Amino acid sequence: MDLQLKMIAFALLIFQVSSSARAQSGVFDISKYGGAPNGDITQPLTNAWKDACASTNPSKIVIPTGTYHLKQIELKGPCLAPIEVQVDGTIQAPEDPNQFDGEAQWIKFSYINSFTLSGGGTFDGQGAIAWDHNNCAETKICKKLSMNFGFGFLNNTIIRDITSKDSKNFHVNVLGCNNITFTNFKAIAPGDSPNTDGIHIGRSTGVYITDTNIATGDDCISLGDGSREVNVLNVKCGPGHGISVGSLGKYQEEEPVQGLSVKNCVLNNTDNGVRIKTWPDTPGTITVTDMHFEDIKMINVRNPIIIDQEYCPWNQCTKQNPSKIKISKVSFKNITGTSGTPEGAVLLCSSGVPCEDVTLADIDLKFNGTPASAKLSNVKPIIQGKSLLLNSTTTG
Repeated sequence: MDLQLKMIAFALLIFQVSSSARAQSGVFDISKYGGAPNGDITQPLTNAWKDACASTNPSKIVIPTGTYHLKQIELKGPCLAPIEVQVDGTIQAPEDPNQFDGEAQWIKFSYINSFTLSGGGTFDGQGAIAWDHNNCAETKICKKLSMNFGFGFLNNTIIRDITSKDSKNFHVNVLGCNNITFTNFKAIAPGDSPNTDGIHIGRSTGVYITDTNIATGDDCISLGDGSREVNVLNVKCGPGHGISVGSLGKYQEEEPVQGLSVKNCVLNNTDNGVRIKTWPDTPGTITVTDMHFEDIKMINVRNPIIIDQEYCPWNQCTKQNPSKIKISKVSFKNITGTSGTPEGAVLLCSSGVPCEDVTLADIDLKFNGTPASAKLSNVKPIIQGKSLLLNSTTTG
């Protein structure tokens, strides 16, 4: 982990130096393109992006303080030099979900090398009106709602000092990226807002999430298939559904998930703590390996530690056949605090491909003042230090 921390620090230093250089290079203020507070900046931002992206010198687009309105937009590369968008104000999305293509995102950055989004600004998705329509998983009859951010196919990117507020759907979708860092990032929405996941990652390598606060109605951070070398450090999560790997295995063409480190995090009043979930009786056959959770504080978390290989929400599948996803090299170390249920750990592994090399070390979770128990199925964990497994049930 020390090497990972050094890598993060080095990456931040490089971005800070490059940002300083950009400030002295080409600056493209949207006010020069007709963007004004309380106005629609969709076209001014589009025009500023076109000019900045075409610059052969590092460039910065500035959105000054004030409140602005912005329609759905894609800011696309490749650009000719490093580019930064500095947002100092508040940008509001249209409230009406019908003004969006629900398959995309409200603001999408794609196919860019050396990109920075900074400035301390807020992106307000104004999702409250739309959330009543966001029940696709249960009803299957609804309009898909747009996410606040899409970061697609970016290389060497940093998102810092930015707030994502009240997204209509996920706050952030990271897809096909390499070396992307979120630092001092916030994603906020009411605890009862549906599907407002904080940061969802898929098919990306080298994702760093540090010093970040996520309080939403769904997963704080979730890893989809193809996620590799993901590092989560000093993150506060809650309310929400916790930090999740998956769900996985529903589709044949999924890619393996490998290399997750979650360290020095606090989960407060979340439904789940740290979780790996896979579907049973589905075609996916990928592997999930090198998952490590360490130095984590749980505060009244309903299900602090979970491996669930029978994940089947709203009866969307059957459990006639076990999950084909192989889980191995997983560790839960120094996880302390309070559980909202008697079972502090539930490791429900597949009977077809049992979990291997799972470690539980120094687990100190209390339920109503007494040690929480563990429920184990198709796994024989390695026990180190304190353990709630002294009070456990085992099957398989």
